[in-house]
Amino acid sequence: MNEQQKEAIEEMKTAIYKWFDEQEERVERDGLGKRTPLQIGIFSFILLDYRPGRTTVDGSKAMGSASGKKSMKVSPFTKEQILQEVQPLLADIIKERLDKLEASPLIDYRLTFQGRFATMDGPVELTVLELVYEEKKRRLLEQIQLYIENKLEKGSNATKRLETFFLSRHLLDPHLFPEIEAAKVIASFDRIQELNKGAVEALAEHRRDMIWALTQWVENEFLPQYCVITRNDYRADEYTIKPGAVLENKDEPSQPVDLLLYCAVMIIRFEPNYSKSKGQTFLQLAKQLGSDKAARMLKKGSDSFSNDEVHMRRELVECKANDVFSLFTIHIRKEAAAAYELSISFILSLLRKDFPKSYKIKLKSSSREYLPIKGLARSDTHRFFANALAYSELHPLLEEYAREAMVEFEWYEDGDDEKSVMPGSYAVFGLGLASERYFPLVEDYMNLVDDEHQLVHDKFTAVFAETYGITASSIPTLIACLLRSHDSLKLKLQTELESEDKLLLLVQQIETLSDDETERVLYPIWGNTEKLASLARKAQQPRKELLLRLLKAVGMEFP
Repeated sequence: MNEQQKEAIEEMKTAIYKWFDEQEERVERDGLGKRTPLQIGIFSFILLDYRPGRTTVDGSKAMGSASGKKSMKVSPFTKEQILQEVQPLLADIIKERLDKLEASPLIDYRLTFQGRFATMDGPVELTVLELVYEEKKRRLLEQIQLYIENKLEKGSNATKRLETFFLSRHLLDPHLFPEIEAAKVIASFDRIQELNKGAVEALAEHRRDMIWALTQWVENEFLPQYCVITRNDYRADEYTIKPGAVLENKDEPSQPVDLLLYCAVMIIRFEPNYSKSKGQTFLQLAKQLGSDKAARMLKKGSDSFSNDEVHMRRELVECKANDVFSLFTIHIRKEAAAAYELSISFILSLLRKDFPKSYKIKLKSSSREYLPIKGLARSDTHRFFANALAYSELHPLLEEYAREAMVEFEWYEDGDDEKSVMPGSYAVFGLGLASERYFPLVEDYMNLVDDEHQLVHDKFTAVFAETYGITASSIPTLIACLLRSHDSLKLKLQTELESEDKLLLLVQQIETLSDDETERVLYPIWGNTEKLASLARKAQQPRKELLLRLLKAVGMEFP
């Protein structure tokens, strides 16, 4: 090697040693690797990115794109020299360092040291070194088995999320389990959910870890055997079945395809609405590969519910539910309060059993009621709840439904982007306009609604203001609505606020808010604060004092 090449090797060696030194110090300082017996080591992947003068080493697996740093120097190596000379030399350097760390929690049971190198004839990527520590692997497999036996099969206490984080990845690691035991994985995941069902937020975190691990296994291990996958950073991946690809032994119990189906159902039932198409895609692919179970699930729903839970047939009404497509099909045979009571109770029961939170209703009914709010989607879901709201005796049940249905970042699935609404919206809007009794429900709804992605609650706010005006009982609810409003909303309340008593009610509510909140509330009424200031200049006491208090609340000094 010439001097320039020797300097380059030294630069790489320095970067490698620096990374190891820093990580060893971090492990010692923070006690990493000692949090759970299910973590046998921290790093299973290390990347050396060689750019003359800007070489880096990183323990992250995010290596899809090159570093954004540009080197002003030209690499002294050709691609051939990297392959023939540099790679063996680096492997020896790294192996020497790793030999001292075999028992350390720094390195996992398996390590891949990857290299990305700038060369005179273009970048080159290669595996510098791969190692498997058999003793660590043996101990890890032993700990996994002990955990399943003691904490899951025999245990009765809630488990820790960190344990699920590692266990879910281990059980689906083909290097630990070359033949994935689908039944064992599914049983373990079901047991984790059972043990943690008493804590809603914790259970959701456990599920996120399991779904992530399942999805990684499906996309990186299972589907590539049968599909050509076109990855895309801006839209969903595309899957093309390979010619002649079919599932082997698909009808035998505990096949890997069962994990694909299990993953699909977990995504559909528990992931946010924007992820559900992935679960449905997985089911469609399983069907195309010959899975009869997948075909049945696409037609009738997953096996997550009993037939009695997803199908109700009565003289007045027939209801069906398909969780795969997040669909309720309701046929009202006779228009009566009892028919809608049965239907709402049917929906409510399934929502409480983790039916997908974003859903839609396909309705067959002779009644065609809609809420008196312009701008809402004229969908079957809207019509169903408007029909039900016509029966005042059902209002308490509709409130019960709405409180169960309202979930942030979920949506009824039959409204387009501009008219999309959170589940429970139609019931909340109808009840809010029907009686002051439901003002607290409206306030709870507004505190939850995703106003960055929903617009139509402004339409309700306008009708609410027109219906109730400003009273001691309505003003807190109106403020809650306005705090979620958008600049396009305009309310016709200025005439009503000529009344000093009503203006005082508004002022008293406004003075409890921050400057930004105050401005957001006042804009739909007066527009920008300059207009309010102009009114204050012309006003007489005591109205003038009230307007000045509004200006002060918004942070505006009035001369």
